[in-house]
Amino acid sequence: MLIKNIEQRIKINKVVSLGTVAFAVIIVLAGFFFAYRMIQDSRKSIYILDNGVPVLAKQTDVLLNRPVEYKAQIELFHRLFFTLAPDDAYIKENIQKSLYLIDDSGKKEYTNLKEKGFYNQIVASSSMVSIHTDSISLNMEQQKFSFFGKQMITRKSAVITRKLITEGYFEDIIRSPNNPHGVMLKNWRIIDNEEISNQIKNSY
Repeated sequence: MLIKNIEQRIKINKVVSLGTVAFAVIIVLAGFFFAYRMIQDSRKSIYILDNGVPVLAKQTDVLLNRPVEYKAQIELFHRLFFTLAPDDAYIKENIQKSLYLIDDSGKKEYTNLKEKGFYNQIVASSSMVSIHTDSISLNMEQQKFSFFGKQMITRKSAVITRKLITEGYFEDIIRSPNNPHGVMLKNWRIIDNEEISNQIKNSY
């Protein structure tokens, strides 16, 4: 009887010991897991200085946010390239900024418009040129985009509205001060720039 009691106690002690070891292992693994998660989350945290005061900002998943950056880059390029004033220095500055965002297809289109006297007409007629973005479509598999918008040319006597449809491709590059989104537009071309209205201004 005594031997049986001793054997039962030994079995119970073994079970308790094994259970304690298993529980300790689980606690340690859980600790490692949560520590890893905390480190990963901390890497996504960015502090931005606002007038010398650090403000916590969360960094989102790059892959989830990338299509938004592609569209922002496309919109920014078109806004810089087509927003013009009757000022040579202003035109050159905007075009220069836009050419950091695109390959040599942008320079070719700029040269083409320059040879046609487009920019000289803007300055000579004291016109203002702006664009309105209607939509931007992306084909992520082909890395291709299509831009749909309108181009407004405001002159002293009239406001001309032209359709603006362009297309091209995009690829990821290293981010830089001149290209903060890290996107290079490629093989860009204007598909349609047809005039759709010409409103005469009142002369009184």
